[in-house]
Amino acid sequence: MSIPQQGGGAPIERISQLVEYIASGEKPRADWRIGTEHEKFGFLTDSLLPLPYDGPRSVRAMLEGLEARFGWTPVREQGALIGLSRNGANVSLEPGGQLELSGAPLTDLHAIAAEFDAHLAECADVARDIGVAFAGLGTAPIWTHDQMPRMPKGRYRLMTDYMGKVGTHGTQMMYRTCTVQVNLDFGSEADMVQKLRVALALQPVATALFASSPFFEGKPNGHKSWRSRIWRDLDASRTGMLPFAFEPGMGYERYVDWVLDVPMYFVYRDGRYISALGQSFRDFMAGNLPALPGELPTLSDWADHMTTVFPEARVKKYLETRGADAGDRDHMLALPALWVGLLYDQSALDAAWDLVKGLSAETREGLRVAASVSALQGEAGGVKLQDLAREAVAIARAGLTSRAQALGGADEGLFLDVLEPDLATGEVQADRYLAKYHGEWGGDLSHIYAAATL
Repeated sequence: MSIPQQGGGAPIERISQLVEYIASGEKPRADWRIGTEHEKFGFLTDSLLPLPYDGPRSVRAMLEGLEARFGWTPVREQGALIGLSRNGANVSLEPGGQLELSGAPLTDLHAIAAEFDAHLAECADVARDIGVAFAGLGTAPIWTHDQMPRMPKGRYRLMTDYMGKVGTHGTQMMYRTCTVQVNLDFGSEADMVQKLRVALALQPVATALFASSPFFEGKPNGHKSWRSRIWRDLDASRTGMLPFAFEPGMGYERYVDWVLDVPMYFVYRDGRYISALGQSFRDFMAGNLPALPGELPTLSDWADHMTTVFPEARVKKYLETRGADAGDRDHMLALPALWVGLLYDQSALDAAWDLVKGLSAETREGLRVAASVSALQGEAGGVKLQDLAREAVAIARAGLTSRAQALGGADEGLFLDVLEPDLATGEVQADRYLAKYHGEWGGDLSHIYAAATL
């Protein structure tokens, strides 16, 4: 979940300013960077329960320990410690206490791996002293909604109130899911459009490859990625595969039009979140927002509103890919490798577009559903996800080789190696967990915490 955005304080007077805001993110290729977001579930090692916010063994204790031992700067809301910052990176909290590293913008995947490994080592250093550990899974496998703690963040209180009114799975997403995302730059409007289309069309491949959430509330849930299933029935106005992105005329303005029509959550003023649930940003631009009568929005308000749309791939001043479950360390590094390989080399990007440009909107959505249910064993519209994934990973590997970002003689393609056995067998982490559950674990799902510890 995002922190309040810094988009500028001048009033918005015309829609073209919103378009210009996105376009201002354009960068020359030499300045393209990689940003990753890794979420994980903290749990008490004796009881296997989620971390409370407060107390000697808690989310707050983790944040305080990281601050004291490793030089992080605290981030507070209304006096409560809600995150940390250091050298362009942030540690933040999801609604149920999931701990997230939002990494600094870095040049290559070797640097991404070093940053993530350092973060895991710091977390382990603090966690072992207070009897805490962290698991990489797409959904909490056993915990119920009532067992989840609540973080002291105003944005989350507003969202919780709204989620039950617009879908059936919103609070599950907030409190009991974890993901890994990658944020990538674009060089022009045309480049953004091509990258967005490829990212959307291949999100089912990412969902399938990284599926790690076959359990929910203590039992198998019938899906390989329950996290992906949750997103399919959360809030149709702000989620999904964005069919309009594949239509002629797609560009910044078309994306802005869609975001403008998504109902608002809040306005952030003077350190407080003011409820604007269900209200219209278009009304806000006309000075008619019920939450703030007569007031016009600023670009910071627009930047905040853009963080409240949740499609499978999202545009801000950069592109976010959003379809993967959290997993073990190697899989969490393979996800950015997949997208960097596909999107940051022009030949690879062109090949990826050739791979998916013939898919209909119905097939893309069908693959999204199939990935959630069956991971690599799914298919839709005559397309098998295992075959599509093999081709996509091969293109990504070629793209990484072309980037020629080597460390000690090894190029970035090494981060894709963990996916090769899965591509060969069609079985992913969710399948392996299910096999253990029905086999050596004897139906005792408590074993998954040790198996998934980072």
